[in-house]
Amino acid sequence: MADLPYSLTELRASRSGAHRDRTLGVAVVGAGYWGPNLARNFHRSEQWDLRAVCDLDLDRAEGLASQYGAKAFGSLDEALDTVEIDAVAIATPARTHHSVALTALGAGKHVLVEKPLADRWDKGADMVSVADAKGLVLMADHTYCYTPAVQKMRELLHDGELGDILYIDSVRINLGLVQPDVDVFWDLAPHDLSILEYVLPGGLTPEAVSAHGADPLGTGHDCVGHLSFDLPFGGMAHIHVNWLSPTKIRQMVIGGTRRTLVWDDLNPQQRLSVYDRGVQLPTNGGRSSRNGADRRDAAISYRLGDTWSPALPEREALGQMVDEFAAAIRGERASATSGMSALRVLGILEATTRSLTTGGAQAPLGGAPAASGYARQIVDQDMEQEEGALKQEAGA
Repeated sequence: MADLPYSLTELRASRSGAHRDRTLGVAVVGAGYWGPNLARNFHRSEQWDLRAVCDLDLDRAEGLASQYGAKAFGSLDEALDTVEIDAVAIATPARTHHSVALTALGAGKHVLVEKPLADRWDKGADMVSVADAKGLVLMADHTYCYTPAVQKMRELLHDGELGDILYIDSVRINLGLVQPDVDVFWDLAPHDLSILEYVLPGGLTPEAVSAHGADPLGTGHDCVGHLSFDLPFGGMAHIHVNWLSPTKIRQMVIGGTRRTLVWDDLNPQQRLSVYDRGVQLPTNGGRSSRNGADRRDAAISYRLGDTWSPALPEREALGQMVDEFAAAIRGERASATSGMSALRVLGILEATTRSLTTGGAQAPLGGAPAASGYARQIVDQDMEQEEGALKQEAGA
């Protein structure tokens, strides 16, 4: 490769530039529960042209594709051989994400995957490694991150409006649906974890997690669960998930040294509230003396300030998400919910499962992603093809 006029990285960059001035073609894989929502938003977006819908149930694929003038296929392989596309959006069960994503990435297509990224951390790591090596965008459909309320939360936290984070309490409970293949943590907690990964400066970085679950109905999976982990500066996060509650609650409280933020997703009139209230410690009682006598004897006062609710725009989160996917492919900015971000969420979910098997003992998170043999084979083949393309363009 030393005799070539430019590198693989430069070739990939030139190819990404070719996306900037044209509509992007996409295939949606999965026409069940979530696929129709993706198809509708890709069709509405000026950035995208929905060209294919794939589903093992061909009749279901045809029913969805016919609404938007797209073609229907019984498999992704058939669509890749027939239709010109730039990206694949995966809305299939989590256990299939790895194989479908590697098929798409192996064909040189950018990939969007609904939550969770995969059903196991090592499979997710495979997907991240292959996408990175091939210079392709791998993005997670963490839809809540694209809601106006959560984007405002991110803005407030990144601007330091709350100060240092002291605690996070998140509650996501409702009646059903009890899932046949996953527990309540894998079903509901990805929403809260992806929100925290998005809004916290530096993302989610716990070294270990502790989880307790219960299956009082004997379903074979935990239906009620509590997950906790440490935050920087001695803070703590707690997530409560429940399939058995007759009331539906989606609420998150983030308490800081300056202000406290409350998100109530089920209150459309006031989804966000910011409280200028909290515990006030003397400035000489800092963290360095947390266990000292001066800390114990310090006079605690309470700050009772104003409460306000930020104005939020009205827009569909999925529409914002598909446009973010296009921007990442065009090289305008890095994806806000990248494959690596989704892998951190997946790592916490897998550590949660390990903690449950040990009665709630702290379970450490996994390490850095490394591609499997199959994934490395895909990358090696791609490198050979790109090296051949470089030589051909160089007249070698």
